[in-house]
Amino acid sequence: MTDKGLDKAIFAGGCFWCMVEPFDERPGIIKVVSGYTGGDKPNPTYEEVCSETTGHREAVEITYDPVIFPYKKLVELFWQQIDPTDDGGQFHDRGESYKTAIYYRNDEQRQIAEQSKRELEASGKFNDPIVTDILPAKTFYVAEESHQDYYKKQSFHYQLYKKGSGRADFIKKHWKNNFSKEELRKKLTPIQYHVTQENGTERPYDNEYWNNFADGIYVDIISGEPLFSSTDQYDAGCGWPSFTQPLSRSRLTENLDTSFGMRRIEVRSESADSHLGHVFDDGPADKGGMRYCINSAALRFIPKEKLKEEGYEEYLQLFE
Repeated sequence: MTDKGLDKAIFAGGCFWCMVEPFDERPGIIKVVSGYTGGDKPNPTYEEVCSETTGHREAVEITYDPVIFPYKKLVELFWQQIDPTDDGGQFHDRGESYKTAIYYRNDEQRQIAEQSKRELEASGKFNDPIVTDILPAKTFYVAEESHQDYYKKQSFHYQLYKKGSGRADFIKKHWKNNFSKEELRKKLTPIQYHVTQENGTERPYDNEYWNNFADGIYVDIISGEPLFSSTDQYDAGCGWPSFTQPLSRSRLTENLDTSFGMRRIEVRSESADSHLGHVFDDGPADKGGMRYCINSAALRFIPKEKLKEEGYEEYLQLFE
């Protein structure tokens, strides 16, 4: 345990550029740092690690509050970013430095990691064996500044790389909610289906959450992925729920929408690929200037008092 009750977790998941975004901007996650670990050479450079002569792997070190975001949830999130059956690297990055591993810092972390691996093996999600290593942590060396927060600094190149390497498609195939159209028609109401699957828009002032200002969070109606918080909601006078920001931008995708002779930025959920609404630059200036105008039918509201009951306990800190 570190100061103030914080702890650290270390994961190797292939290219460390792709291992920061999934953990960043989540409740209880204090810091995510890219670096190298597992080998014996002190203070290695990126070039040295890539040369496969140091024994190090690219990894991330996560400083977190275990009360808010337990280690078990970190491990579960880690699995969802990788191909755990690949023993030669990750996607088009090959070699020892790109192999996956969970580096435990104490016996509790080891037990949680091993149990989680056994559960993944028993789930039948993959036909091949789970080969991700579970190893005792060694010294973690922070990578060069150019590699820190790469998904923010070089957003366009990062997205191209994540897609081009095969990681994005693998995650979508194995870890995202892939319901068939028939399943979704049964799961959703007609307006929910129309909005999320047919890029529809519900009527202003005639939808469930346009004037809802109770404390709580909004999750994707299909996947349950947390998307927005009432702490960022405001009355934009448009008749739809509006937010100054999402809980995490990594959970949204944005696309140019030229339908109806307009040029708008469409917002979709990353996890379920649901149409949510649009984002505009006419929001409150003191809150960043953005207005996420979202259809109620794409969301499910979970009030503060039910967050723990429904498995979203980490978001209680938003309302303290």
